[in-house]
Formats: sequence, C-alpha cells, structure tokens
Amino acid sequence: MGRILAIDYGVRRTGLAVSDPLRIIAGALETVDTKQLERYIADYCAKEDVSTIVVGKPSQMSGAPSETMRYIEPLVGRLRHNFPDKEVVMYDERFTSVIAQRTIRESGIGRMARRDKALVDKVAATIILQSYMESQSGL
Repeated sequence: MGRILAIDYGVRRTGLAVSDPLRIIAGALETVDTKQLERYIADYCAKEDVSTIVVGKPSQMSGAPSETMRYIEPLVGRLRHNFPDKEVVMYDERFTSVIAQRTIRESGIGRMARRDKALVDKVAATIILQSYMESQSGL
C-alpha cells in the first residue's frame, strides 16, 4: 500500500500533502508553482511509492462546481492518463482554505507568517488529505 498524495489546486500555486507509508498521518509536503505541478508530481512519484492521488474538488456553497473546475477536470484526466497505475480521485474541498487559515491562526504562528499564501495552500492540502483518509477508514 503506497502513500496518498493530495492536491489543493490553485491557478497560480498548488498545495500538496502526503500521507505516511501506513496511511495514518497526513503531512504538508510542498507548495509549487502550478505550471510546475505535473513535473513535480512525476518526480515525486518516481522517488516515493504513491498509490493514490486525491485532487480537491472545489464547489460553491450550493454544491455547484466552482470556476476552478475548468482547470481541475483536465488535470485529473492527464493524471489518470500519465499515472495509470495510480488511483486518481476527486474529493470535496469546501471550506478547506477557511479551516486552514483558522488552524494557522490558532497554532500561534505570527501575523507575517500567516499571510504566506503558500502555507495556507499546504495546510489546505493537508486538511483535504486528512478528511479523505478519515472517510476511507470509516471514522
């Protein structure tokens, strides 16, 4: 059983998180320039045993797809094509950025560090991953 890689896609930057090999703990991995995302994933998957890629599925409050879906659906298609040996799933990411900002604020990180959008992206990806793992384990 390989790691789970989670993606919090953004038009400019994308947050990534990864599970430990036993799929117990979700941890922030990196924030990458979205233009470099697919190269980063390919390099990471060449070094680490990843069996599942979870892509955050953005939705509006009504449940309708977010504007960002027009970028995410083609990405998911390319991931499925380029990594046929990996399960690629979409998982609801509503409120993850808000939860990430609250988590960062409550962690005691200073005001300037909290403005780091790359940190918010990594934490949001970690929240997506943790939520996905909990949904799979029945918690």
